[in-house]
Amino acid sequence: MIGETVLEVRGLRKNFGGLAAVDDVSLEVQRGALHAVIGPNGAGKTTLINLLSGDLPASSGTIFYCSQDITHLPPDKRSRMGVGRSYQKTNVFLSFTALENCRLAAQSRSQRPLHWWRDAMSDHAQLEKARGALVAAELIERGDEIASTLSHGEQRQLEIAMCLATEPELLLLDEPLAGMGAEESQRMIAVIARLANTHAVLLVEHDMDAVFQLANVLTVMVNGKVLVTGAPSEIRANLDVQNAYLGAADNLP
Repeated sequence: MIGETVLEVRGLRKNFGGLAAVDDVSLEVQRGALHAVIGPNGAGKTTLINLLSGDLPASSGTIFYCSQDITHLPPDKRSRMGVGRSYQKTNVFLSFTALENCRLAAQSRSQRPLHWWRDAMSDHAQLEKARGALVAAELIERGDEIASTLSHGEQRQLEIAMCLATEPELLLLDEPLAGMGAEESQRMIAVIARLANTHAVLLVEHDMDAVFQLANVLTVMVNGKVLVTGAPSEIRANLDVQNAYLGAADNLP
């Protein structure tokens, strides 16, 4: 069930010299809902994700997470508050097992993350969080496998599992289906759909079939600006969206 607003963005802007990559963007993401951001290349979608995660500083505007102003907080503080993100390029420790990757992510939330004289694998609380994250990402059967031996799709699942191990309330997913085949895409879609039942999810994705299958709310960006926000049925029927991005209505999913 869709609940309270977890993320609220007001008038967000990012300038690179004379270019406004994100220009007066406002939106809300609620718990139990999946809010997708779509648009052509160069629309400002990844820049928006980077602003929300703290990887880029905003030029102006405000970002509220659970009613707290996080506009000027660094990425690590946002992450500890419950903002998790994935990246366009897979970001895992390739020489570690899937379980070890998730354990490291869980350990980062420990009150005492570094125990120099203690076997890290003996920390049962962190191991349980790691295993739970692998279950949620449908990767538990591959937990003992070295990350470099996993398929591309499984590595993408592992990155989401690592994010889940930090116990976020908000998930910022930047093109999680990029480079996947049909079977891997369907597996990832199923994972994201379940996560959207319990988390607030902001999804940037180019796979329109997946977007219209998953999203409760869609925001269309063009040239850094919000063109329109609405339900998938409203976006599908919007002539401005068809002209700017999606093409003729009979080509929509």
